This record gives sequence, structure tokens and C-alpha cells, in this order.
Amino acid sequence: MPAFPDKPTDGIAAALGSVPIGTAVSTVAKRLLDLFTSGAVPAGARLPPERELAQSLNIGRSAVREALAALEILGVVDVRPGSGTYLRGSVSELLPETLNWGLMLGEPRTRELIAVRGRLEVFAAELAASRIDDDVLARLAGYLETMRESGDDRVRFIEADVKFHVEIARTAGNEVLAGLLQSIRSLLRVWVERGLHSDADAEAALAEHTAVYDALETRDGAAASAAMEAHMTTASARLSGTLAADD
Repeated sequence: MPAFPDKPTDGIAAALGSVPIGTAVSTVAKRLLDLFTSGAVPAGARLPPERELAQSLNIGRSAVREALAALEILGVVDVRPGSGTYLRGSVSELLPETLNWGLMLGEPRTRELIAVRGRLEVFAAELAASRIDDDVLARLAGYLETMRESGDDRVRFIEADVKFHVEIARTAGNEVLAGLLQSIRSLLRVWVERGLHSDADAEAALAEHTAVYDALETRDGAAASAAMEAHMTTASARLSGTLAADD
């Protein structure tokens, strides 16, 4: 796919290519989504008019309109009357939106996401231990301090918690791993917010994060992996508890 650094609308329609006559709207939406999540179209880019998209895809404008409406519901595009249709976010931001339908599969799939997230976080910590530097450690320490000072402000605590994990994932040096974790965290965020009920939960979470930090500070991959696994075991139990309570 070509990049569109100067005027995105010049190349988007051409990059799509035609689809067979009679193609279902869902297929048209998927063709658009594939392009948008390829990284070829920058966040905030204005899409070509429906007419141009329809001509490029060799389909009717109504099919394009319905496909864009579906993508708007998913949060992928933003339709602004009188202005046009815009891509809402970057690839890493779009993936959670396109996965949102997965939550409609119910509790079993959400529990599976929790389990996958746990294993990926452990792997990220192990990789990060061999790559971490003093600047990263200083940022992690800052997030711990924010968590410690948050008091009853659960939103502030959770934001620092998330940043702590994001920093570790980035330090792991694997973009696919970091992207997967970001997507899963976004999907699970509502459960994370529900799972931190009490001061005792917050204190336990802080202690677990501190143990991960201490292990990373020693640059010991096995220790970092073990500390993160211990944290994920209790964090996953808290998340699973919110699912049970929501039944």
C-alpha cells in the first residue's frame, strides 16, 4: 500500500481497487478497514467523497455509504456533515475499535482475553529486563509514585498503572507484542476500572508493581518474569471477579 503524506485523498481511492459486482456491504467495509489498518493512511486523514470511493470500488454509492456508516459505528471513521469523512486514529488505536465486537461474544471470550493478556505481559517483562535503561526505570518509578499518591482517585491510579505496563511493553522492543497488549488492554479497561474496588486492592496492586520494578532494576529476566506472573495472577483474579459480579 502506498503512503499518503501530502494529500491523502489523492491515493486512497486508487489504493482500494475494484470489487466484484454485487459485493456485500460487509465486504466493502472490510476492504476499507484493511486499508485503514494497514498504516498507509495517516490518522485524521480526510477520505475521498463517496462518489470517488464508489468509482474506485466499481460499486454503487449506497453500498459505500452503508459501509462507512458501519465503520462509524465501530469508531473507525468520523463522519462530519458538510466537511467529509475522516479516519479517527492510528493503527494501534483502530485495532481495539475493530475488536470491540469480540466483547459481544460474552464472558468466555473476555476470560480468554484476560488469560492471553497475562501471558503477554509476562513475556514483555522478561524481554524488557535485558533492554531497560535508567531513563525507563526513572519513568517507571514515577508511575509508582503517582499510584502511591493517588489516594481515593482510582482513575489517576489506573492511568499510572496502564502507563507502567505500556512502558514495559515498549521497552521489550517488539512492536507486535506492544500492539497486541495495547489492543487487549483497551478492551479490558472497563473491567479493570470495575476491579479496583478498595484501598486493599490498590495497595496490593501497588506492591505487585513495585516487585516488578525491583526485578527490572536488577536486569534479571527470570525475576522480572516471575514478578509479573505473580502480579498477573492476582490482577486476573480481580478482573474475573468483576465478570462474575456482572452476571
